Amino acid sequence: MDKNYETICGITLNRIFGYEPAAARRLLSHFGSPGAVFSQSPESLDAAFGPFSKYRALICRQELDASAAEWGPLEASGCRFASIGSPDYPPLLADCPDAPVGLYIRSSTPPRELWKDMRAVSIVGTRDISPYGKDWTERIVKMLSTARHKPMIVSGFAIGVDITAHLAALAFGLPTVAVIPVGIDSIYPWRHRYVAQQMAETPGCAIVTDFPPGTPPVAFNFLRRNRIIAGMSQATILAESKAKGGGTMTARLAAGYGRDLYCLPGRIDDIRSAGCNRLIAEKLAEPISDLDSLPAQMGLGSGRRGSSKSLETRLQECYGSSGDENLSTILKVATVIREQRGITPEEICRTAGLDFGKVSAAVCLLESDGFICTDFLRRCSIDNKKV
Repeated sequence: MDKNYETICGITLNRIFGYEPAAARRLLSHFGSPGAVFSQSPESLDAAFGPFSKYRALICRQELDASAAEWGPLEASGCRFASIGSPDYPPLLADCPDAPVGLYIRSSTPPRELWKDMRAVSIVGTRDISPYGKDWTERIVKMLSTARHKPMIVSGFAIGVDITAHLAALAFGLPTVAVIPVGIDSIYPWRHRYVAQQMAETPGCAIVTDFPPGTPPVAFNFLRRNRIIAGMSQATILAESKAKGGGTMTARLAAGYGRDLYCLPGRIDDIRSAGCNRLIAEKLAEPISDLDSLPAQMGLGSGRRGSSKSLETRLQECYGSSGDENLSTILKVATVIREQRGITPEEICRTAGLDFGKVSAAVCLLESDGFICTDFLRRCSIDNKKV
């Protein structure tokens, strides 16, 4: 049967049964393939659906024509569609009972090569990421990048933990996949569109969704999206999340699929760590307490600490010619930031006993040279992607 016809049929079934994929899977199990479903006689379809099905009337030529018109521009732009049961579909996801009928994929790598021998680890969490969460998310990805078996980092492309994990993966040379809650013809959030373009053009990376083109970012779609993140990964890491946050829901889905689950412990009184701490207390997740042993614990082979120079050595090499006084100030400011992530310039002044002018100049210099990063509140943290 024509491959493009199978694709069109798969797209149509995915659109029709998007919110009830189990029903579509029963149909595919009965007839064998998307194309076979649409090739049946009316009598055969009537018998398969029964007399009261709301879907029976949608198995028709008009729906196929609508899918073909929708797919044409997407295919021309390089988008691919993978139906469940095909080599282009993530094999781990196919094992989940609520896996989608198909996935739209935007990548410079052919889909079957994306999933071939790939060990996927999802890293999820809150949008309201703290300096602690950002720092440790980057550290975790950095350590995973040293494993013998390099994992694919999967996340949901949201602000906070998700985009931090994606950017860290790109910085440390790991493939990364974003599962978005909108159609493949769009990006959400729009502020991350340039990261999406970089991922789509980077070998081994991809943008993925099961939503048809034109789907808006409504609340329920985020929950539906989360099952794909959990389902396509062998292990899930929850970095920070409220007790009932989306990240915690994704983690519980992963546990329900029988996948390995790890959580970054946090302060008992920090609402952003409540989900992590609860999952650890419920014995559903392993706490991340030793970063060095994490890759081996996840079955990725032993990780290794890089032999890169210390922060102090790099600062001395970069600013050694600026004079002893300036170098001393820079070293003191950088040390305070490393020890107290999320500290502001005003707080650095009090902690280090320096005047604001010197601290402000040192912070600007360290940030411009990639040693630290700051947020819109001017909270400073060491940039793990560059240090």
